[in-house]
Amino acid sequence: MAAFAGIAFWHSRILRSRELRQRAVAFYDRGLARIEDRWAGTGETGERFSDPHHVYAADLDLFGNASLFQLLSAARTRMGEDTLAQWLLSPARVDEIRKRHRAAGELRNELDLREDLAVTGQDARAGVHPEELTAWAESPNQMNSRWMVWGAPVLAAGAIMGAISWAVWDVATPLVGVVVIEATLTYGLRKKLDAVLHGTEQAFRDLDLLSGVLGRIEAHSFREPELQELQSGLLSSGVTAFQALKGLRTLVDLVNSRHNFFVRLIDAPLMYSVQVAFAAERWRRAHGSAVRTWIATVGEMEALLSLAAYGFEHPSDTLPEFIDGKAGFEAQGLGHPLLPSALCVRNDVVIGGETRVLLVSGSNMSGKSTLLRAVGINTVLAMAGAPVRARRLRLTPLRVGASIRINDSLQEGSSRFYAEITRLRQILDFAQREPSLLFLLDELLQGTNSKDRRIGGEGIVRALVDRGAIGLVSTHDLALTDIGGALHGHLRNVHFEDELANGRMTFDYKLRDGVVTKSNGLELMRSIGLDV
Repeated sequence: MAAFAGIAFWHSRILRSRELRQRAVAFYDRGLARIEDRWAGTGETGERFSDPHHVYAADLDLFGNASLFQLLSAARTRMGEDTLAQWLLSPARVDEIRKRHRAAGELRNELDLREDLAVTGQDARAGVHPEELTAWAESPNQMNSRWMVWGAPVLAAGAIMGAISWAVWDVATPLVGVVVIEATLTYGLRKKLDAVLHGTEQAFRDLDLLSGVLGRIEAHSFREPELQELQSGLLSSGVTAFQALKGLRTLVDLVNSRHNFFVRLIDAPLMYSVQVAFAAERWRRAHGSAVRTWIATVGEMEALLSLAAYGFEHPSDTLPEFIDGKAGFEAQGLGHPLLPSALCVRNDVVIGGETRVLLVSGSNMSGKSTLLRAVGINTVLAMAGAPVRARRLRLTPLRVGASIRINDSLQEGSSRFYAEITRLRQILDFAQREPSLLFLLDELLQGTNSKDRRIGGEGIVRALVDRGAIGLVSTHDLALTDIGGALHGHLRNVHFEDELANGRMTFDYKLRDGVVTKSNGLELMRSIGLDV
């Protein structure tokens, strides 16, 4: 028996060790996939954060398969995913961005820390449910009868003495009397017991993962003040978050053991459920107010680690420089981070000073929409505190507003044109807020006739510029390229070109000055056999 127990213990340790190493292999495989541009389709998509009415999330592929979130996220918990998504959806202040730069800069080369956090806890994908955990921790205590705190163990001791009396002297009356009293009291507390114990069962799924992440963060020595400040918040009532959660893990095990047949037999005589409920509420009284801080710390640390991992795996991407003054965006060698590096064509993009708008003309598939998305997604990365896909990027604080991927909605009863002008109204409202607006308008007002399109497009762009916004507008309607005169020199025309050779259309995706001079619509139709 002793040999069997020893072998079983040894075998369980081998299985656990193998599981951890398999997770480590998966961690490095995914890192290599990102480096080699094979990452699309792996990892969490962040689909639950998708909002078709957000002013740029769907237009810039923030969430979903092959999205920016899937590329960036290394989070193991829902709070890590929530924090990273929030950073992508809302621009941060410049002082906060610089703090993230410093913190992620230290974490960038902490490969052991990132590996340990990737393999810790159970094999859960985005485990821990922060809303339920916080709701339970911050709920008011239900068990307020002070006399029951000492009365329950006294009655349990009386039941034990009654059982001894029955066994030794064959007198069952004391035991029966005590059990009747205990059953009556427990019945009177049944609603409060259900609230405490059932709430505990629901709140603490994947608790091992949370405690493992907190324990590893607590054990690490950080240099940057921002990370030390995060770490200092992991204390409560003189103990660390890991120690407190270890005690809570024991309580959760005791709560779950109530479903065991043998525990059910002794539940009433020992007032087991009552005493466990009091223990849970003592823990909540001591540490409940700190749980929200622990969750926020884990979320922020995982978001920072995601940015750090991206910077480590893409060393040629640079940190943006923030400048003061009127809205501006100056990029050298700007590329789209979701494109494979071998296919990514980079361009210089300058908006600022007298030039407030770039009007991008060009034929179909020449690269207009991709340029707008590259400018937008790099601005989102910059305002989240992440590296950007550019040799250099200097910009003022900006918020993005985009009308690129706009579709009609059968459910909402709106046409594509109505959906577009609704988004344009939303973008115009954004131009009145801080920070300044960077607008990205792809094929502006293509759902109406050419005359209305020119007049409406000119009015919309002028209104945005008058509100201090900067941006890019793409079009293949050359009539729209004439609106620059109404903007008093604030608009600059740029374009993409294509070449048709031997019946094959080719593009170099290089941005050039001026208005495009040719169209490829008919050639594209003929190239697929649609000869008109």
